[in-house]
Amino acid sequence: MTDSTHARIANFNAGPAAMPRSVLERMQSELLDFRGRGLSVLEMSHRSADFADIASQAEADLRQLMAIPDDYSVLFMQGGASAQFSLCVQNLDVEGRVAYMDSGYWARKAMASAEALTQVDTVAHCQDDKLIVVPDSSQWADAGNAGFLHLTDNETIDGIVLHELPDTTVPIVCDMSSSILSKPVDVQRYGMIYAGAQKNIGPAGITVVIVRNDLLERSAKQSLPPVFSYAAMAKAGSMLNTPPTFAWYAAGLVFQWLLGEGGLTAIAERNERQAQCVYAAIDSHDLYINRVHPRNRSRMNIPFQLETESLTSEFLQGAAGRGLIGLKGHKSIGGLRASLYNAATDQSVDELVDYLHFFAEQHA
Repeated sequence: MTDSTHARIANFNAGPAAMPRSVLERMQSELLDFRGRGLSVLEMSHRSADFADIASQAEADLRQLMAIPDDYSVLFMQGGASAQFSLCVQNLDVEGRVAYMDSGYWARKAMASAEALTQVDTVAHCQDDKLIVVPDSSQWADAGNAGFLHLTDNETIDGIVLHELPDTTVPIVCDMSSSILSKPVDVQRYGMIYAGAQKNIGPAGITVVIVRNDLLERSAKQSLPPVFSYAAMAKAGSMLNTPPTFAWYAAGLVFQWLLGEGGLTAIAERNERQAQCVYAAIDSHDLYINRVHPRNRSRMNIPFQLETESLTSEFLQGAAGRGLIGLKGHKSIGGLRASLYNAATDQSVDELVDYLHFFAEQHA
């Protein structure tokens, strides 16, 4: 990695993630005057030729990064991934029932939204004995004639990742908000992929939807307001209303950065190396507890616990003193969590690993 950490802060926040320093610096340099135009992207009309170029280049770069086939549309929508919990049902459920894999906190959030709109069937749950494990996909219930099967690729709170897709005849809809662009993905195996931007794409405010064109025919038959219709948004190039232009521009810069870093294969190798360094440090000390089976451990989000709240508070205080922030676990489960999104540098991960060893040795 060529980027250094911002000042001395190493950010492991699981919410709005840190962005690559070079991208932030480019945004800063173009903020007042975008490429000699005399105005900022923040001031630019989304109907202008300049922004049309920004939008089309961003889509082209994303298509290159993910090898998105021509028979898929790429939408840039608003409302975050949580809006897609309902919109995917309203646009794509033509059977009156949908199926879900219950992999954790965010999968259950998506299911709760769907249950307000249609019948929801659960094909599998994570098994939680001594370690949390995702059952082999061959053990999942058949999705039958569901409108689609919904998966959450990576659970940020639970630190769980799905490594395989089931054999199914129904379209797979996947929430990749916290894992998109962290590894190569065979897009053709999915009917639809959606992702909030604020993990690996860019600042919060825009959501990427990648949807197979035959599913747009389902969308076109639904009675939805145009800004909530995949078919209508695709037809209008995601510009039925004013989009979050700056977030779209920033996402495009991140796509260019990823291409410059060697693409998703190179990023995946680095992410794997970083995650294994952190897991090795956690596993080498009895002080730290991670309850996810190694085969389902997330590269992006590493939750772990200490025995007492006082130890947890002491750990966080010591981390902050070293410039390591964002390590507090989600309020629903507490504990600690390190999120290693694409912008995490090797230097920041090394600093975290050093502190994990130091803290454990002080409390041996």
